[in-house]
Amino acid sequence: MSNDPESLEPFEACGFGELLDRRGIAPLTRHPTSTLQINVGWRCDLACTHCHVEAGPKRSETMDRKTADRILALLRASPSVTTVDLTGGAPELNPQFRQLVTGARALGLQLIDRCNLTVLLEPGQEDTAEFLAEHRVRVVASLPCYGAAAVDEQRGRGVFERSIEALHRLGRLGYGRPGSPLTLDLVYNPPGATLPPPQAELEASYRLELRERFGIEFHHLLAITNMPIRRFARQLEREGKAAAYSALLIAHFNPETVYGLMCRSLVSVGYDGRLHDCDFNQMLDLPLGGKARTIWEVADLAELEGDPIATAGHCFGCTAGAGSSCGGSLR
Repeated sequence: MSNDPESLEPFEACGFGELLDRRGIAPLTRHPTSTLQINVGWRCDLACTHCHVEAGPKRSETMDRKTADRILALLRASPSVTTVDLTGGAPELNPQFRQLVTGARALGLQLIDRCNLTVLLEPGQEDTAEFLAEHRVRVVASLPCYGAAAVDEQRGRGVFERSIEALHRLGRLGYGRPGSPLTLDLVYNPPGATLPPPQAELEASYRLELRERFGIEFHHLLAITNMPIRRFARQLEREGKAAAYSALLIAHFNPETVYGLMCRSLVSVGYDGRLHDCDFNQMLDLPLGGKARTIWEVADLAELEGDPIATAGHCFGCTAGAGSSCGGSLR
């Protein structure tokens, strides 16, 4: 999907910012930054159909050591940040991943690894699960269904079986076990152009199926709406569903989700050090608050408090139904 205005036409017919204004909940501005989400690169061992990053094995975009060093310096200077959220691609494949984990942990910060599970079985990643456990990294793992057929259709042949193997590896280390400090959360994405079902009901189904069939335990399920960006957007266009999906998201706009939007308290930094309001904006080249800035231009993330948040039509994806964020449903 291109990043030009035409790619957003189905949404902009309504106008997200205009709708917030009509509802009396504009402008959308920043709270203190509590989470720094770091996209370390777009390389991944998978090429999932719903991926808004359009990550894959052939992607070469990757964070270098200079950028990682500067991020750690910015974290030291930003006391409001309590959580570092590492994403990609498959973040574990980036050479700076372990430096960022150990550096952030040394600062006493909580850590999240957005893991696709299969990467833990890749050559060179034999000790990654143990590394995550050693540093008490919260693992947020993609598993769009508890059945093999649906997962393999969305993520590739054999992915479900390998995902279960990786979950067993994490489980042997204590991840997901009741009372364990090693948090394992799973992520559900719908198989197509639909909204997620109620998160609590879905979590109960996942827990029953995974426990009875595979002996797998986890802490929480996060239901996330597919964002019509890049690879998933092109799939919608091929299937002739782009306009209908846009209309679905707009029709289910829920004003009660707006206050809890992750962009209010999260800053997204790209592999190149550019700052954005969220990972979705990053993929559409929308700069932080509409003003291009990098990690080298900000001394403390507290500087951003009160700034406007850049919005566009895809924001209806985060505010439809129960809402959607990197932490799952908002309501």
